[in-house]
Amino acid sequence: MVQITRRSLIRTGLAAAAVAGIVRPQLALAAGSVSAAGTTLARTWQRGPAGTGGYRKVVAGPGEPHTVRTEFVVPAADRATRRRGVLAFAQLSDVHIVDAQSPMRLEWVDRFDDTDIDGDPTTGLASSAYRAHEMLSTQVADAMVRAINDVASASPVTGLPLDFAIQTGDNADNAQYNETRWNIDVLSGGTVLTPDSGNRSKWEGVADQDFLSYDPHYWHPDGQPLLRPVDLPRREYGFPTVPGLLDAARRPFAPVGLRMPWFTAFGNHDGGVQGNFPPGTLGAGMSAIATGSLKIISPPAGLSQADLLHALRTDPLGLLNNLLNTLEIGTHVRLVSPDKDRRILNRRQIVEEHFTTTGTPVGHGYTADNRAQGTAYYTFVRGDVQFLVLDTVNPNGYSNGSIDQPQMDWLTAELAAPRAALQVVCSHHTSETMDNPLIVTGGDLSPRVQGPAVVALLQDHPRVIAWVNGHTHRNQVWARPGGKRGFWEINTASHVDFPQQSRLLEIADNADGTLSIFCTMVDHAAPASYSGSLANTVQLAALARELSANDWQEHTSNRSGALSDRNVELVIQKP
Repeated sequence: MVQITRRSLIRTGLAAAAVAGIVRPQLALAAGSVSAAGTTLARTWQRGPAGTGGYRKVVAGPGEPHTVRTEFVVPAADRATRRRGVLAFAQLSDVHIVDAQSPMRLEWVDRFDDTDIDGDPTTGLASSAYRAHEMLSTQVADAMVRAINDVASASPVTGLPLDFAIQTGDNADNAQYNETRWNIDVLSGGTVLTPDSGNRSKWEGVADQDFLSYDPHYWHPDGQPLLRPVDLPRREYGFPTVPGLLDAARRPFAPVGLRMPWFTAFGNHDGGVQGNFPPGTLGAGMSAIATGSLKIISPPAGLSQADLLHALRTDPLGLLNNLLNTLEIGTHVRLVSPDKDRRILNRRQIVEEHFTTTGTPVGHGYTADNRAQGTAYYTFVRGDVQFLVLDTVNPNGYSNGSIDQPQMDWLTAELAAPRAALQVVCSHHTSETMDNPLIVTGGDLSPRVQGPAVVALLQDHPRVIAWVNGHTHRNQVWARPGGKRGFWEINTASHVDFPQQSRLLEIADNADGTLSIFCTMVDHAAPASYSGSLANTVQLAALARELSANDWQEHTSNRSGALSDRNVELVIQKP
C-alpha cells in the first residue's frame, strides 16, 4: 500500500484498499541500442555530500540503462533486431503551479508537521502547505517543457517522435483561476506570462521581509529584517541567502511551449482547495478569502495538532474565518493586495479554461460533452492506441480519489467497444489511492467505485496494456496480473518535489508475440547549480531543484523510486 506522506493536508481516516497481484520484478539489462541524450539514460541528478546544516548541492551522477521487467512474459532475446515502434509520448505529472502569495495558501499549518521522523503522529497534516521553493513553480514547468522539446524529435529507444504529452493531474495547486491559466500558458507558449498576483510592484507573502509579520519558520531568501531572528531553514538546515529571488520569481517571461499536442487529466489540487476542500460546497467562501486582503501568516499560540485536525475535518471554512476575524493584524495576519484572479474555480470552469489556449488540441482533450455536463473524463486515439482519461477526483473532498458509477459505466462501455488495437488508461490517482468512498452530498448517491474494482475491470480487457498516473509524487511501477492477463501500472513523480522529473513512454512491438513499454525518466533542462544567477527560467529552475532536494521534511524520502521504477522495459503479451 502506498504511504501517503505529510503532503496530505488532512488525514482522510479512510483505510486504503489492498490491490492484489503485486509480484517481485525480475530485472535484466534491456537489449538494443538507445539514444541517451537529454534523458537519465545519459546522466542523473543526485543529492551531493552534506554541508552546513546538512544542506546538499545537486551533483551529476551516472546514467541508468533500461532494465527489463518480465512478470508477465519473457520476450525473445533478439527482439531488438525486429522491434517496431508503435507510439511514443511524454507524461508530466503533479506540476503544481503555485500562487505562493495567495491568502488561500495555508503555509502556517506546515509547522504542525515540521519533522522528518518515521512514525511522527503529525505526518499527513501539511498538504502542499509550504515548500521553500514554491514561488518557482512556473519556471520549473518551463524548464521541463524545454527538456521534453529537446527529445521530442526522436524518442530514445524506438526513435519515434513524441506524438503528444499528457498531464496526469494536479496541474494547478490550489484550484485558482490564475494558477490554472499559468499552467495552460506555460505548456502552450505564445504569450508572455507574469507569475505574480496581488501587488505587482512587490512580493506579499510569508517569504518577504515585512517586519511585523516576519515568521522565522519560513525561508526568507533576502534574509531577516533588522532585529528579527535568522529563519529556521537558514539557521538549522543551511539554506542560503539569495537576494533578489522574490523579484526574479515574479518577473515576466515568455514560455517556449510544448512543440506537440498536449492533453490533461483532472487532479485533486485542480478540483479542490489545497487538494482537499471541494469548491462545490466551500468555493464561494474560500474564493472570498483567496481574493481578499487578509492573509494568515502564523497560527495562534496554543493551537494544537488535535484541535487543528478536528477543525479542518469538520468546518475548514469556519476555522479560517474565525482566525481571520480574531487574530491580530500585523503579526499573525497581514494585509495584502486583493486580486480577483485568485478566485477558486469548479470543475466545469477549469474544463472551460482549456478552450482558451494557444496550444493544440483546443480543449486539451476535454470535449463538448465535458463542457456541457461539467465532467472531466474522455477518450482519444493516437495511432494504434486508444487513451481513456479518467477523472478520479471525489467532489466531496479529501486528497484520495474514486469514480462515480456513471463514469464506471462509460469506462466499461469504452473497453468493450475498443477504438484501437491497444488501450492505455490515464488518471491522476493510482489504483491504491482510489480509496475514497465518500458519496457526494446532493449528487449521485450510488456508491463510489474504488481502485480494486477498476483494476479488476481493466484486467478483464486484454487490449489494456497500461494505466499511467501520478498523485504520489514518486516513481513507481507495478505489475497487475489477473483476469484475462493484467496490465502495467506506471506512476510518475512530480515537478514540485525532488527529483522533479517527467517520463517518456514508448510502446514497441517486438514481433515475437510481445510488446515492450519503455519508460525513461527526464529531468528538466536546468543545470546542477544556478551558479548565483537569477537571469532566466532555467537558472531559477536549477535553484528550485536544489531547494527541493533540501526540504527538511523530505530528507529520508526516495521519490525517485527503485531502479525497477525508473528506466524500465515493461514486457507484456501482445493482444
